[in-house]
Amino acid sequence: MSTATEEQPKIVLHWLEKSRSQRIVWLLEECKVPYEIKTYKRVNRLAPPELKKIHPLGKSPVITIQAAGQTEPLVLAESSAISEYLIDHFAKQLVPAQWKEGQQGKVGGETESWLRYRFYMHYCEGSFMSSLLLRYLINALAGPEVPFLIRPVTRLVVGKMNEMFLDPNIKTHFDFLEQQLASSGGDYLCGKEITGADIMMSFPVLGVTSGSFPFDNEKYSQIKAYSERLQQLDLYKTSVQKVEELTGEKYVLL
Repeated sequence: MSTATEEQPKIVLHWLEKSRSQRIVWLLEECKVPYEIKTYKRVNRLAPPELKKIHPLGKSPVITIQAAGQTEPLVLAESSAISEYLIDHFAKQLVPAQWKEGQQGKVGGETESWLRYRFYMHYCEGSFMSSLLLRYLINALAGPEVPFLIRPVTRLVVGKMNEMFLDPNIKTHFDFLEQQLASSGGDYLCGKEITGADIMMSFPVLGVTSGSFPFDNEKYSQIKAYSERLQQLDLYKTSVQKVEELTGEKYVLL
């Protein structure tokens, strides 16, 4: 954690509407450091070219960190990389204890909570979110933006893809998360305390339980209850309020 006597770096979050950037707002609130938010509007659902001036990929979230004495800001992209960097410097309380007693530095000496933390920091974007996005994009081919005359054909194709691949794959993720929450030993993915992994996972979890995807609240009661707990956390609500005040629009997940 940075001390009160250290000069705080200038942190700017480059926030794109309808994106996963809200998680970083929440994380910055947990870090208790001053920050600014620069907003961008989508152009035909894509990020505007202005974001490429910040990072070559032109994606969001991106943060810039200008530390005292540095001539150029540090530029970080990718949600998990940003989260791990911010947590390492400003919010170590969001990481579970890594080692079992007497097992420091030994292979296999890590705690179950820490192993879960490390896994979920990368599972979120690497496996879970990619599956949800694929289904979201494929199903758009059967939506109102598709020309009316060919929509029956695209709906048939999309229905088959959902049945044969997309829905079974997402069900595997839901089953897995339900079991993981039931066995975590607490209200959160890594146990009794919230971690950076919960912040990372908040976007897809809240998205699927908000009605964006077919979701069985009774079958996946652990996931539903977890989603509701996350939304009741004070700093989560603060982050949503900040985004809504800044943009003048209601925050939506997907």
